[in-house]
Amino acid sequence: MTAGLAQTGCKGSDSTAATTKGGTSPAGAGKSGGAAGAAALPTRQVRLIPAAERAVPRVVTAPGTLGADERISFSLKVAGRMNKLNVDLGSIVHKGQIIAQLETTDFQTRVEQADAALQQARVRLGLPPEATDDPNDDRITIENTALVRQNRAQLVEAQSNHKRAAQLVEEGVQPKAELDRTDAALKVAESRYQDAIEEIRNRQGVLAQRRSELELARQQLAYTTLRAPSDGSVLEKRAVVGEFVAAGTPVVTVIRVHPLRLRVEIPEREAQGIRAGLSVKVLVEGDSGNYSGRVVRLSPAISEQSRTLIIEAEVDNQQGKLRPGSFAKAQIQTSTNNGVVTVPPSAVVTFAGIQKVYTVKDNKAVERPVVIGRRDPAWVEITEGLKAGELVVDAPGNLVSGQPVMVEK
Repeated sequence: MTAGLAQTGCKGSDSTAATTKGGTSPAGAGKSGGAAGAAALPTRQVRLIPAAERAVPRVVTAPGTLGADERISFSLKVAGRMNKLNVDLGSIVHKGQIIAQLETTDFQTRVEQADAALQQARVRLGLPPEATDDPNDDRITIENTALVRQNRAQLVEAQSNHKRAAQLVEEGVQPKAELDRTDAALKVAESRYQDAIEEIRNRQGVLAQRRSELELARQQLAYTTLRAPSDGSVLEKRAVVGEFVAAGTPVVTVIRVHPLRLRVEIPEREAQGIRAGLSVKVLVEGDSGNYSGRVVRLSPAISEQSRTLIIEAEVDNQQGKLRPGSFAKAQIQTSTNNGVVTVPPSAVVTFAGIQKVYTVKDNKAVERPVVIGRRDPAWVEITEGLKAGELVVDAPGNLVSGQPVMVEK
């Protein structure tokens, strides 16, 4: 019984060994089956195109936010009651445009009062009451004014009387007391003459003051009108008609929407080559348009916290299609790489996350895994797996490695 079992076991072992020796391994069978299956497929007609070398710009892409280049709060320099407000939220304003207007009655009255005071000051100097805007019209010759001429005549008379009295006293005709009287009169005349000159100078000062007060009153009247100092759009209206507005209180807030400022943080590893003046292509989320700009400002240092370089670009927005606060993506061309191997996007097949192209050898398709770099609508960069000039199959579709092919002439 034992011998029979042993004999049976030996036969089974020999049979297994014979099968292993003369048969084919499962792996080998799989490979042969795949190659045979591909070879059994019908011959496919394909077109070959060469992998081309081209100069490809190095582009740095980073997200950012569009912001207004200027944000200005417009306010009045004088206090008053709001009479007109010509803008509202979203209104477009231009430089010099009237934004708001205060009631002007009180300010006009002050101008009239200042003008009347100026006329009075001119008359006291012997000038015509009507004044012009030229301060040179207020010039006078002090000696020609009536007050000075009058006191100068009295001084000349006192000098003559004193000289005559001195001569008569010397001749003994008049007593010395008369000489003392004329001497006192001469001193009084000299003093009055000097007072007259000082009075005219004082009136000149008053005239200059009245002219300044008139200019100030006119300026305050002009300040009742608020004009836009620059172009922009109204972001916020902060006053209403009929409200009393204090001096310096913001009436409206305006932002300048052209150009816009794009603030971008560039990673340190990609910051090399970023400089002012580089062109920027701006893509806005939800907008199919392309917008252009240029780098205008760079941070002098890399941020230690985020390891990024902060830059600012000016973005053209003359048509006002972009809005401040929008999320945007900046594409900055820093340099150009020559000799980059590229193929058309149609030549690349992606399966299970792996990119590959097909070449032809011995009239059979050969699968070639590749590493993809930058993409463009017209080309795809091949960083590994293919050399310039090698022929690849255009639009391989469901082509299988090992499948017979016939190349189009």
